[in-house]
Amino acid sequence: MRNELTQKDIDLMKQELEYRRSVLRPQLIDAVKTARGFGDLSENFEYKAAKKEKNRNDSRCRYLENMIRTAIIISDQSRDGTVGLYDHVTLYLPDDEETMECQIVTTMRQDALKGLISKESPVGKAVLGRKKGDRVTVQVNDQYSYDVIIQDIVPGQDDGQAPLVAF
Repeated sequence: MRNELTQKDIDLMKQELEYRRSVLRPQLIDAVKTARGFGDLSENFEYKAAKKEKNRNDSRCRYLENMIRTAIIISDQSRDGTVGLYDHVTLYLPDDEETMECQIVTTMRQDALKGLISKESPVGKAVLGRKKGDRVTVQVNDQYSYDVIIQDIVPGQDDGQAPLVAF
């Protein structure tokens, strides 16, 4: 699967990868060496924990390398007056008589609890490229959908504040 990412996403992943390789990995290797000296490895909790942390870092590095290698770079620019990446959008849900505010982001930065909605999500797909005042249907699955009205669009910039997804 190829992820659509902006150049900023790629640059942030490269920075994280460089940090993990050049700073974190040597520290974790030293921690494994130190813990190895504590005695019998079969009963050495410090060794197992240090080894686990080193393996977790190595796994994250492989993940980042794969994401960078397979990414499709997309533009974060949108036409004036339409919803694009990083725009802050106010949506009105007529069925619930409520408003919802969100920011449309790439999949790597999504965090629904903070209002960061992926462009790949049902809401993101429905509103991306639409204009203020448009009524759109959010298709959640084959059995459920709902309408939203785009009340406001505030052009946004990728300020780098939205973290990349880490595991």
